[in-house]
Amino acid sequence: MRSRIWNQRRRSAGIFAITLLLAVACATPLAAQSFTQKPKVRAITAFLRLDRAAYAAQIADTLKMLRRTKAIMEKGGYEVQTIRIVTQPFPEYTKSLSREDALNFFRALDALAQKEDFDPNVGPAMLRDSDDPAQAELLAEVLCTTKLNASIVIAAEDGIHWNAVRAAAKLVKYVSEHSPHSQGTFGFAATAMLAPYAPFYPGAYHTGAGKQFAVALEAANVVDEAFTGTHGDARAASERLTKALGTHAAAIEKLALAAAQETGWTYIGMDATPAPLKDVSIGAAIEKFTGVRLGASGTLLAASIITAAVKAAPVKHVGYSGLMLPVLEDVRIAQRWSEGALTLDALLAYSAVCGAGLDTIPLPGDVTVEQMERMMADVAALALKWKKPLSARLQPVAGKKSGDRTDFDDPFLVNAVIQKVP
Repeated sequence: MRSRIWNQRRRSAGIFAITLLLAVACATPLAAQSFTQKPKVRAITAFLRLDRAAYAAQIADTLKMLRRTKAIMEKGGYEVQTIRIVTQPFPEYTKSLSREDALNFFRALDALAQKEDFDPNVGPAMLRDSDDPAQAELLAEVLCTTKLNASIVIAAEDGIHWNAVRAAAKLVKYVSEHSPHSQGTFGFAATAMLAPYAPFYPGAYHTGAGKQFAVALEAANVVDEAFTGTHGDARAASERLTKALGTHAAAIEKLALAAAQETGWTYIGMDATPAPLKDVSIGAAIEKFTGVRLGASGTLLAASIITAAVKAAPVKHVGYSGLMLPVLEDVRIAQRWSEGALTLDALLAYSAVCGAGLDTIPLPGDVTVEQMERMMADVAALALKWKKPLSARLQPVAGKKSGDRTDFDDPFLVNAVIQKVP
């Protein structure tokens, strides 16, 4: 009898123990859960002061550093998507050339980049508002016939650059009408309050001596995992993302510093902005937190949480260091834009708490220069007000009107419905 009672008590105790363990497991705070997703390194970006007479040798030397740094990071467990080379503003090294000779130089640089498999950026056509707008006209021709990246600075500490705003809008209009599939605009950004040494394209530039490099992340998958199951719990989402993103950013920076020591180049910092890439969607990650469509109430809160986590990463920060919402580079964002859930005004509102700006915005082919000037001026005004980096990448599509769908043929672009320009 006693034996039977004792066995029953043991079984009851066992059941209770299992129940208790399950209860503890279920009660484990979201912030304490483990993470499996790793970010990719979107870019290792080198900053080179180009000497036109010796640029081929300079680039060869820079590529040695980039490829070695890439190998170190991949050995450390982080996939590297691209290696990039940014020069000082190109008017500094082409000013003595005729227009045709300058175009020939850029075509040669583009051919070298394709041969050696790196992404080149020739810096701003206009860094100051007093710069010659003719350089923006030259850049427009370059963007129509090459895959080079470049920019125009439309706002800085000295205020809005109104001449640059007009030149940038004219450039975008021209390139949309003269490049294949209107895709030449993808390599151009009008930037506001963006400091040198940002590793993300197309706004990257520098004005220094060169021989420096920075790192950009592709970490929308990390945000997606951190936000999964949070159901609007801002504290849990913040804690989870800050921990996950900070852990990986610190690990990648350690690898970058090792590469700097080995190569003799100077590591200048990291932009931990969790960039998306098509199906690796920051839009879908945000919806996991809010539980509603991107663009509904709660989206701005999610943008703020992501930006705070990026800025909390224990690394040396450069670039935007916030959140990007590129309409044509993210499947879910493109979907919500096509549905009308996202608008220009909404994206500008989110930019108040992150680094979005107006990023890869599809526009009808008949959009006017004046309309794009106003869009760029809005971005410039917001960036200046809050002393934060923003950019405008506007992509009109020749022959398309509001309600049509874009037909870009680019591995990095998602097609979307073109909305009416207000």
